[in-house]
Amino acid sequence: MQAIMETAFDAAYLLTVLCIGITMIRKSRGNSQYLLFGVMAVTLGAGDAFHLIPRAYALCTVGLENAAAALGIGKLITSITMTVFYVLLYFVWRVRYRVQGKRGLTLAMFLLAAVRVLLCLFPQNAWLSPDAPVSWGILRNLPFAAMGILVIVLFMRSVKRTGDRAYRFMGLTIILSFACYIPVVLFADRIPLVGMLMIPKTCAYVWTILIGYLDMKHQAASERRP
Repeated sequence: MQAIMETAFDAAYLLTVLCIGITMIRKSRGNSQYLLFGVMAVTLGAGDAFHLIPRAYALCTVGLENAAAALGIGKLITSITMTVFYVLLYFVWRVRYRVQGKRGLTLAMFLLAAVRVLLCLFPQNAWLSPDAPVSWGILRNLPFAAMGILVIVLFMRSVKRTGDRAYRFMGLTIILSFACYIPVVLFADRIPLVGMLMIPKTCAYVWTILIGYLDMKHQAASERRP
């Protein structure tokens, strides 16, 4: 039953974000904000596919314990693409709110992303092992969490300052995703049931993507009105 339900959920998720992302890229029509959002959605879906597809295959065939290497490589790729996701989201913020300058902020974002990717590449992560150390899971997620906090603060401040109703829940979606993700990093190895939090985490990311997509549709509808 787990194999069927989880595979169906993951397939629906991947198809949703990839289709939305491709649609936004095709219909961005020179709007850099929506183009960035589309690339962001495709990056999210494509990156997660490297982990979710091997996981679905393992659940339906050999079992998760016999697919540690494939799942580990998938997690590594997903970790890197999620880092790219937040860098792109940062630039969505800059474009949407017409932010100029702030080179130090941009440098901080790139520096955190570089540290995160570098930490992911250390062999001590033991990606191919079924018993990867939790300590390295925490370490590599510290700069990732810092990136998330930075983006949350930036969006929430800008939404409050501009009264941007379309993006009013953007900060909340990121807060929810991290609130579900952090317990998984810390406790999932000892308490497997905690892994269920990946479902609301995934839903939070879909919500993030939908915010940009619905805003694009609303903008297109406004332009068609006489």
